[in-house]
Amino acid sequence: MISDATYIARRLHLLGEWDAALAVLGPDAEPELRAEIAVERWFFRIEGHEEAEKAVAALDPASPTAQLLTARLAYSRLLFRRDPRPDDRAVAEAGYRAAVEGGDEKLRGWAEFHWAVLLDNIDEDPAAADPHYETALDLATATGDEFLESYIIRHVAPRREPAERIAMLRRSLHLRGALGARPQTVAAQALLARALPEDDPERAELIRTFRPAAEELHIGWLLSAHA
Repeated sequence: MISDATYIARRLHLLGEWDAALAVLGPDAEPELRAEIAVERWFFRIEGHEEAEKAVAALDPASPTAQLLTARLAYSRLLFRRDPRPDDRAVAEAGYRAAVEGGDEKLRGWAEFHWAVLLDNIDEDPAAADPHYETALDLATATGDEFLESYIIRHVAPRREPAERIAMLRRSLHLRGALGARPQTVAAQALLARALPEDDPERAELIRTFRPAAEELHIGWLLSAHA
């Protein structure tokens, strides 16, 4: 049975209320969920890296979740150029590989996706990334994980023809909105706005909508990308 604290923390996590979610859990409760929230807060706000590392270190290092979160921290340091470590690239790929090999079907889908993003964004090798995106999408479909699907199509859409690109970005936005995932919805609004023509009224409306939300959630990189 899910405890009230766990349920509340998960809802706050979806809303981007990371500090409140961690406070509800307390320092010793639900270590995997606590680590996931701390890592995501770091990724969106670029703050709390030390706490995120400590939360991940509290997990069994051989567990697929710990491997995945360790890899995500390494990837984000590279992506945002925040004190990257010499072995971050190798740590990220090794962690994703271990999570793929040891995780359940749902976790494997997320690991395949993050592995693809590493190859895509850090190595700038979309051809190497595509098989991982495809596997991740197959797993998302098999497990009914529409949140994961929203991530995958968001990342592959920019390489599609304009009409298909816009349709995919809209689907990503709608999936996230339906799930109540506020930070991801805001990010989807921002990306769709960038993909639309400058004179499109929808673009202006999306910008008016996502900017205040990004400011409220303190997602600085999202605002700077759309300055």
